[in-house]
Amino acid sequence: MTRLNKYHILPALALLLFGAILGVQFDSRLSADDALNQFEKLKQAFVIINGKYVERVDSKAMVEEGVKGMLKSLDPHSSYIPPEQVRDTRDRYQGSFGGIGIRFEPGDTARVVAPIAGGPSEKVGIMAGDRIVEIEDSTAIGLSGDQIQDRLKGKIGTEVTLTIYRPLADKRLTFTISRDEIPLYSIRSSYMVDDKTGYIEITRFAMSTHKEFMEKVTSLKKQGMERLVLDLRNNPGGVMQSAVKIADEMLGADMTLVRTKGRSAEMNTRYKGHDGGALENQPITVLINRQSASASEILAGALQDHDRALLVGRRTFGKALVQKQFELNDGSLMQMTVGRYYTPVGRLIQTPYEKGKMQQYYEEKSTSWRDAVYNVEEYKKSIPDSLVFKTDHGRTVFGGGGILPDYVVAPDTTSLATFIRGSQLDAIFAREWFSRHEQQIRSTWQNREQEFLASYEVPNDAISAFWSFAQEEDVLTLTPTPDSVNVKERVFPQSEADDLNSFVRSRLKGRLANVIYGTGTGQPILNRSNPTFQKAMSLWPSSIDLAGYHTASSPLKNE
Repeated sequence: MTRLNKYHILPALALLLFGAILGVQFDSRLSADDALNQFEKLKQAFVIINGKYVERVDSKAMVEEGVKGMLKSLDPHSSYIPPEQVRDTRDRYQGSFGGIGIRFEPGDTARVVAPIAGGPSEKVGIMAGDRIVEIEDSTAIGLSGDQIQDRLKGKIGTEVTLTIYRPLADKRLTFTISRDEIPLYSIRSSYMVDDKTGYIEITRFAMSTHKEFMEKVTSLKKQGMERLVLDLRNNPGGVMQSAVKIADEMLGADMTLVRTKGRSAEMNTRYKGHDGGALENQPITVLINRQSASASEILAGALQDHDRALLVGRRTFGKALVQKQFELNDGSLMQMTVGRYYTPVGRLIQTPYEKGKMQQYYEEKSTSWRDAVYNVEEYKKSIPDSLVFKTDHGRTVFGGGGILPDYVVAPDTTSLATFIRGSQLDAIFAREWFSRHEQQIRSTWQNREQEFLASYEVPNDAISAFWSFAQEEDVLTLTPTPDSVNVKERVFPQSEADDLNSFVRSRLKGRLANVIYGTGTGQPILNRSNPTFQKAMSLWPSSIDLAGYHTASSPLKNE
């Protein structure tokens, strides 16, 4: 064993401390002496740069860049979180924070979309439509959404003074609000599509997501839900355990939900189902797309491998790396990959990567995703046999780069309707149009959400204004020539726009509902014009057949 002299003691202690903070051991292939030499090299370079560089250096910034560089050399998803962002990151995982309980939309003056029911702001009288003009005697005009959030958040029980302008009353009002625990909801929308079909949209996975999910399931069952559309589109993931718990509600006892593998023993784990789940027999359709990642893919993969649900949409992101947070001495975090997860039949759906080659990783991911959407059969044939698997009941599924849905819905890339949805043009216009008609709309529809959804009609002048807005802002060009479609140049024939007035009316109503009552309120309306959702609603016979594997007699088997 090599003896350390006094010049090695300090870096050795630092090295041991570094390992203790991370809770990991050095690679067994790297000897203690080798590790010590590499650490000494890093320390030496820092001392030389800090003392000898031609200009004074910011040592904190230099260390941060060094940590980022080390993590970047590992894999595409290990990352560094600076101290000022840690609180927001932890809030998202925990599913709550200390705040005043409002949903707001930033602008020149931030507009309150709605106070959270039962929250501190509602209790003191803050109303939807109020404008935030001062926070603690300092102007809030022109602040970004993050800056406003930073000032409104704080320890539970502390107070913050807020001055608002109320357009309907033309008054400035001041409120002192005591901060309380505010939930960050994972479920943006849930409703009954028809008399037996429930819909739940999960936007991320936090510690509280399973509890939220069960509350929505209970509510929908009371309304007659016999089958479920679970929307995981655009869900980037989050807390793995929450996705596993939700999968457990749909799968039977002892079924494998997911496996994780890593260097440490704690990562080599099989998660299995328990008996008595809330949705073990009902037909289920899951919507996925390119932005469905990580924990979303764990849930979708478990349901697909066990033939429990029909997956509809587009291939998922392809992230099967498990991260763990390690706190550093200044409160910053390293969110570092510590393992990989595998679906129940053994699929690794991580997109292949070379260490340190981030741009290549995303470029190859984009290319293969296009093939998986527009050339599905050729894409399947290109997958090597080592990445081809069978589900419990013999269906073919694939590993190696995301989860391919059972039914792929490819977008019509030449369609003006597709362009409007993809560009969010309807959402942008709805906010602008609402700001000019807010007083009139609020005076009629404030606190009448269900009536608005049922009976409000977007006026014709708003439809005309939408098309004018699109052309005046150079978002698109409409021409009288029928064959003038050029998606790249955003040129479409006027005749196509004329045929889309009903589509635009519906989209604007859904967007306005989101602006007036909060994000997710308009989802029932927006889903009516969404091709993936509509195709899923036509595929219930397949979902019912899959459900039949899990129950002796499905109540909807003969539908």
